[in-house]
Amino acid sequence: MSNLEIIRKMQSHFDSLAQTLPEESIEFWFARDLQEPLGYAKWENFLTTIMRAIESCKTTGSDPNDHFRGVRKMVRLGSGSERAIEDFMLTRYACYLIAQNGDSRKEPIAFAQSYFAIQTRKQELIESHMLLQARLEAREKLREAEKTLSQNIYERGVDESGFGRIRSKGDQALFGGHCTQTMKNKYGITQNRPLADFLPTLTIAAKNLATEMTNHNVSQDDLHGETTIANEHVQNNQSVRSMLGQRGIKPENLPPEEDLKNLERRIKSEEKKLIVESAKLPKS
Repeated sequence: MSNLEIIRKMQSHFDSLAQTLPEESIEFWFARDLQEPLGYAKWENFLTTIMRAIESCKTTGSDPNDHFRGVRKMVRLGSGSERAIEDFMLTRYACYLIAQNGDSRKEPIAFAQSYFAIQTRKQELIESHMLLQARLEAREKLREAEKTLSQNIYERGVDESGFGRIRSKGDQALFGGHCTQTMKNKYGITQNRPLADFLPTLTIAAKNLATEMTNHNVSQDDLHGETTIANEHVQNNQSVRSMLGQRGIKPENLPPEEDLKNLERRIKSEEKKLIVESAKLPKS
């Protein structure tokens, strides 16, 4: 099944869960209806994510009452009797925030992040947005891995300049002898911008894997000193390059992609539009 077919199937499911208030022309979803499609087996776990989303709503300056409305619903039990359960009415913006606060490694969450972000919800736009989100998340993982490596090696006698040299040697190993500056020149990247902000998702993920391997071995083997840690990082990048090579992939030959800073600004702009376009729930 192709990506578009998977997206089409999931889109149909999420579309079927949408509710409307005819007199208000307001589209909303019930949280209980979204719990299972978003991959949550227990309401308690999903409720934790909803609470995080409400806090995120507050930080944007929006009133959570406009987008999250606590309600009580009657459900029929096996015995035939009924009992009241907790639920929420959610605007499209609320659903987006819930997805943003969920585990993006879950395919339904990754889909929902884009489904609720796109006003028209066209399948091609959803797929494009999902690819963008995947690249942004890969970059954030690399950023965190490099931060951890910097902290780890600082405790082992390597300063910030040494960290830069270690990272550069790793790049040279990953890109088949091409150093960081050579790759920047090839891609037309200015001196003050990170190479990783212009790399495709696959290359970012490759750099992250090599960095995580270095982090693991530096800690496990208690490695010290710039030379020892640099050798470890080079070997890990060579291993990752070898793995890619077995599949016919040479990182230095992959074309660059749009500056992630531009993409991040676009996401922020889309979020602001989403707040405006997402109709508010009526006053209770």
